[in-house]
Amino acid sequence: MDDTNDRTKYIIWMVIAMLFWGFAWTAGKVAAEHSNAQVAAFWRYAISFMSIIPVILLLKTPLKTDRQGFVYMVIAGVLTSLFNYLFFAGLSHGNAGYGGTMVTSLAPIITYFLSIIFLGTNVSSRQIGALLIGIVGALILLRVPFEGFGFLNLDSAYFLGCAFVWALVTVVSQKAAKRAHLMFYTFVVFGITTAINMVFALPHHPFAFSAYDAVFWWTIIFIGVIPGTFSTALYFVSAGKVGAHRTGVFMFIVPVGAIVSSWLVYDEALAISTLIGCLMAFVAVMVFNLKNKTIK
Repeated sequence: MDDTNDRTKYIIWMVIAMLFWGFAWTAGKVAAEHSNAQVAAFWRYAISFMSIIPVILLLKTPLKTDRQGFVYMVIAGVLTSLFNYLFFAGLSHGNAGYGGTMVTSLAPIITYFLSIIFLGTNVSSRQIGALLIGIVGALILLRVPFEGFGFLNLDSAYFLGCAFVWALVTVVSQKAAKRAHLMFYTFVVFGITTAINMVFALPHHPFAFSAYDAVFWWTIIFIGVIPGTFSTALYFVSAGKVGAHRTGVFMFIVPVGAIVSSWLVYDEALAISTLIGCLMAFVAVMVFNLKNKTIK
């Protein structure tokens, strides 16, 4: 009974973490509108880096890895800095709800393909079917059946880049997971991301604090501390309790937070194609993960 109660508690925490990640898309759009992509990208991870230090100390996280693990961290940091820029650049042009839905729906599908190619992941016929469902869902999300290749515009191109880069980060994380504690890995990646984004932010004077209004600062602090550090810590702790094979399904809670918050703040409407594509991608991830569980 205690195990059931504990599992339920961690499932609730996981849901909360995913919702906050969804809220980050709308908050990110607000921050980008009150600054620019470079400055917002720098401060998001700078705040996350500073706020994760007490978590590392509280959890008594072992701060060790080997040379190969550090290489993976550097690669992940470079990729995350690119994702961070694309995130804010996309939000400065496109809709938060659509961006949050598109990225979190496409990233798991792309991750599976990259895992097959680079990690040698074996797939069954059922998993191939799941990937085909995911591909169809991705095409609908990109509105290809309705607009052809109209998704290759500035608004969607940033989000498509986000999905691909985050899939790469996920693959690298899988490789690094065996060589370092995930919280230490996150801490180092946050630090590297902050340093790289600072280089590109400096021409825009990110330390001219009075140049940015209170809306920007409160919003960027929220993104850095709550979706950044708090939700990341919840995710890692809860994922270990809920089961790694289920975490992919939880990611589909993120669009709910993105869609609801973008509707409340920007009155963004949810397109039927976005809903259908997201649901198909969800089914693909669920089928893929359930099959993996059966194999184990």
